[in-house]
Amino acid sequence: MKPEFENIPLVNNEEKKRFELEYKGEIAFINYGDFGNQVALVHTEAPKELQGTGAAQALVEKTLAYIDHEGKKVLPYCPYVFAFIKRHPEWKHLVDELFVGFDQL
Repeated sequence: MKPEFENIPLVNNEEKKRFELEYKGEIAFINYGDFGNQVALVHTEAPKELQGTGAAQALVEKTLAYIDHEGKKVLPYCPYVFAFIKRHPEWKHLVDELFVGFDQL
């Protein structure tokens, strides 16, 4: 994660069911579903103003750290999150082994 994102807090917007990261007045987010001890990450979106800044990557990393801290497992349905975990295998331990794409990570 780029240093400029380290001190920006992750917001769990439970009303909208999404994790949010605000940077330079813009919000990147990941939509999720909470299923007890599993969190399904379904869609990551960053406004065009944040594309290429590293905001989406920081958002995913902070979201995975949050889920890890909560002691839950991840269902990475979002292609961006799936690709991030594939590139960073240190996060694979968070993925529920019953997840359909687990063996592809």
